[in-house]
Amino acid sequence: MAQKWYIVHTYSGYEAKVKAALLERVQQYGLEDVITDVIVPMEKVVEVVKGQRRTSQRKVFPGYILVKMELNDRSLHVVQSTPKVTGFVGGQNSPTPLTDQEAEKILRDLEERSSKPIPKYDYQKGDHVTVTEGPFANFHGVVDEVKPEKGKVRVLVSIFGRSTPVELEFGHIQKSS
Repeated sequence: MAQKWYIVHTYSGYEAKVKAALLERVQQYGLEDVITDVIVPMEKVVEVVKGQRRTSQRKVFPGYILVKMELNDRSLHVVQSTPKVTGFVGGQNSPTPLTDQEAEKILRDLEERSSKPIPKYDYQKGDHVTVTEGPFANFHGVVDEVKPEKGKVRVLVSIFGRSTPVELEFGHIQKSS
């Protein structure tokens, strides 16, 4: 039987511990050829804290891990009996595997997310912000538009008494207090 990717539900916040415990159990029971990969889907996030640029990891699907395995009674039992695992997505006794296309898309997205950090932001239209970097540093403005796919915002900055739209990266502004 061919190996497929399955989504396993875990206690939220315990994804890394479940991965470690599951890999340990795979070795313990000699199932290295049946359960071959366990992934906690993560992405890199960039944020500016007190003027310092900081990169951190964030879970893409909190409470879930991906397991590549050949489905049989032993592999099903090992995964289900791992501490902090609540079950499989798609049913306990007959979990639904991801299609090859779904698995490829998820893995490709994860690859992209880990190589290209995304900005962590919580800006909304109307927020008052201060520009922290670039030619408009120390200028104050109001968020006019948020463009999460580009990692940018359009801020209306007052220059010589006129509101001027300026496109800036998330990391180049911070909320005004």
